Amino acid sequence: MSMCYMKGLLEDAAKESRAVGAFSVGNMEMIIGAVKAAEELNTPIILQIAEVRLPHSPLNLMGPMMIKAAKCSKVDIAVHLDHGLTLETVKQALDLGFTSVMFDGSRYDLPENIELTRQVVKIAEKTGATTEAELGVVGGSEDGSENCKIICTDPAVAESFAEKTGVDALAVAIGNAHGHYVAVPKLRLDVLEKINKRVEIPLVLHGGTGISPEDFRNCISYGVRKINIATANFDALTDEAYNYFKHDGPYNYFSLNEAMVQGVYQNVKRHIQIFNNQIPLNQIL
Repeated sequence: MSMCYMKGLLEDAAKESRAVGAFSVGNMEMIIGAVKAAEELNTPIILQIAEVRLPHSPLNLMGPMMIKAAKCSKVDIAVHLDHGLTLETVKQALDLGFTSVMFDGSRYDLPENIELTRQVVKIAEKTGATTEAELGVVGGSEDGSENCKIICTDPAVAESFAEKTGVDALAVAIGNAHGHYVAVPKLRLDVLEKINKRVEIPLVLHGGTGISPEDFRNCISYGVRKINIATANFDALTDEAYNYFKHDGPYNYFSLNEAMVQGVYQNVKRHIQIFNNQIPLNQIL
């Protein structure tokens, strides 16, 4: 088991009626915690980092750590660029050895989104990397700086988009949003069902933080094979660090390191159990 391509993970997930967790990381502790959970549950995962996170977590530093962790893992792990915004960043990730890349052209009009996504697919083919694109508008923004209005993906447009671009996986907008939800999200499962009937490639759900376990499994039943977890991962690390400093000292980096790893480990483990679609939800802590 080692680093692998995301396409194979999604194909296996489809055969087993489950989804693969794609967990965002921003430092060494997050990588260690995610891999620890995956190995304990003997479940492949995706380690990912979004372009908007690179000012805090530079790709030239994070990329090699993610790749090394995947190569040394006891389970298969894909290393993914999430929400690539420029062709330059996509190329940088591929040059580092990432095995999948997402180009987010949702802010462009449809023809330009199609053309840019086709360029990314062509670039990725040179290394065999898996490609992901987004259609429609997932609410919020990856770094919480914007509050984009949700525009659901049109099933007919999704079918055409997948055919014209040749992309391997498609992120859809069905009422999901990045960041923290201000109210319980109401996912348009009817839209998802229609997309799934028309699109042959695996579907991706972004904005996983705050979606109920029941809705996760509903989405899996309608073709979602990759689920992104970002905000919940960062929250889990922050909360454990906060709890560490709530106790009386003395404090030290090494104990703080262990607390941050544990926070991410617990969050990733819980989501993997939900996404594996095997254990009854009332048995998952």
